[in-house]
Amino acid sequence: MESMYSIVRFFVTGGAFMYPILIVFAVGTAIAIERYVTLTMVRRKNESSWRKLQPALVEGEFDKAREMAANDGSTVSKLLGTGLARQGAVRRREDIEIAMEESMMEIIPQLEKRTAYVALGANIATLLGLLGTIIGLIQAFTAVANANPAEKADLLSASISVAMNTTAFGLIVAIPLLVTHSVLTAKTGEIVDSLEMVSVKALNVISTLAKRQVQA
Repeated sequence: MESMYSIVRFFVTGGAFMYPILIVFAVGTAIAIERYVTLTMVRRKNESSWRKLQPALVEGEFDKAREMAANDGSTVSKLLGTGLARQGAVRRREDIEIAMEESMMEIIPQLEKRTAYVALGANIATLLGLLGTIIGLIQAFTAVANANPAEKADLLSASISVAMNTTAFGLIVAIPLLVTHSVLTAKTGEIVDSLEMVSVKALNVISTLAKRQVQA
């Protein structure tokens, strides 16, 4: 209970800038949770879809694979569906690869959406903390200038202690948000890498089967 009172006292004595920092923390945390859940679901759906589509591709059942991709909402199905749609009209690997690259250009911004706001929130929290401290110090020195000389030292030390609370709170908010941003960026990179790997595997399968058909 005493620790709770200490936290409340720390927040209240920090001044008005503690509230916008708290709002930044709430918004950044909400975005981070939404992005983490979304990216986790995307990765799981991609893995599940690829396990279903890969056997059809290896067996050369492209019509079946196209139908499966069309009925699936995962990003890997969207990527492969674009390539398979071009495969039905042309046989050149380059044309299929270009179609899949275009699909990747649409998918990647969706994966990276709002992630940058988490890092932005960390920077804003840090700057708000510093701004609150600077304003607090200005107010402290102004108050000390008109105070009794015998009380100046105690008053100044107390005022500076309170002013530093905003910087401390800004860093307390910024550090977890920066770490979370790194985690989200790494998670997004893993999904993009897996999509690129899937596209290469699919292209290799399509090219190999096309060569066999030509030789036959």
